[in-house]
Amino acid sequence: MYKILANTIFLGKDVLFLPECHSTNDKALELIRSGQAREGTIVICAHQTRGKGQRGNNWESAPGQNLTFSLVLKPGFLDVTEQFFLNMMISNSIRKLLQDYLPDLQVKWPNDLVIPDKGKIGGILIENILSSNSWEFAVVGIGLNINQRQFGAAKATSLALITGGEFDLQELFRLLISHIEQGIISLKKGKLEEILRDYLQHLFLKDQWAVYKENDTEFEGKIAGVTRDGKLQVRLRNGLIRSFDLKEISFPNL
Repeated sequence: MYKILANTIFLGKDVLFLPECHSTNDKALELIRSGQAREGTIVICAHQTRGKGQRGNNWESAPGQNLTFSLVLKPGFLDVTEQFFLNMMISNSIRKLLQDYLPDLQVKWPNDLVIPDKGKIGGILIENILSSNSWEFAVVGIGLNINQRQFGAAKATSLALITGGEFDLQELFRLLISHIEQGIISLKKGKLEEILRDYLQHLFLKDQWAVYKENDTEFEGKIAGVTRDGKLQVRLRNGLIRSFDLKEISFPNL
C-alpha cells in the first residue's frame, strides 16, 4: 500500500491508491474539478485499464508490476509559454532515478524514456488546466515499466528485463517523487537553462542522422535541439534547421 511520503516537503502528502482505474490522469482531473485535489496530490493505481500515452496511444501495463501514477502540480510560477520546461524536468527526474541501473537510458522527444535498440521503458503525459492568463494546474501522468517481463506487439522493455532483477515499487516511487520535488525547486529558482541542458545531453538521436516522416514524406535529418516552447529542431541535409510540433513529425522505429 502506498502511503503519505515522509521524505518530501510538499509532494505526496495526499496519496490516493486505487487497485484498479481507467486512467490516473482522468481521476486526478476529476479530483481537481471537484475541489478535492491540492498541489502534490498523487493518484496511483495498481492496474490502469485505459492508460493514456502521447498521440492518443494506449499505455500497456500489467497489474501490480509497474509504476503508474499521476501527480497534481500548480506551476503558476512558470509562464504558460514555458510549459515544456515542466516536461523536461520530469523526464530528467526519471532518468536520474534510473541512471544507475540503466546508463544507456535516453529521453525520446518529447517525453518518452527509451533504451536504444531495446525499446520504450516509460512515458509521461501532462494535461494542463489553463485560465486566460495563467497556468492553474498540471496533471503529470507517469508510467514506468519496472517488473513486467512480457509485452504485446509494442516494442517495450522494463527495468527487470534489462537488469534481471526485481524491484520494490514503493521504494522507487518514494525516490522518484523526491527527485521530482527537487526538480520543482530548481524550476522555482529559475534554473531553466540547466534543465534544458540536462535534457539535451540525454536526448535520443541528438546529432545523429536518421530518417523522419512529415505527413507521408520521408526525409533525412539530425536533431539539433529543442526550442524553449518545446518544438523539436531538426537540421536537414542542406543545412537548414526546421522546427516541428508534436504531431508534425514521426520518428524512426527504435
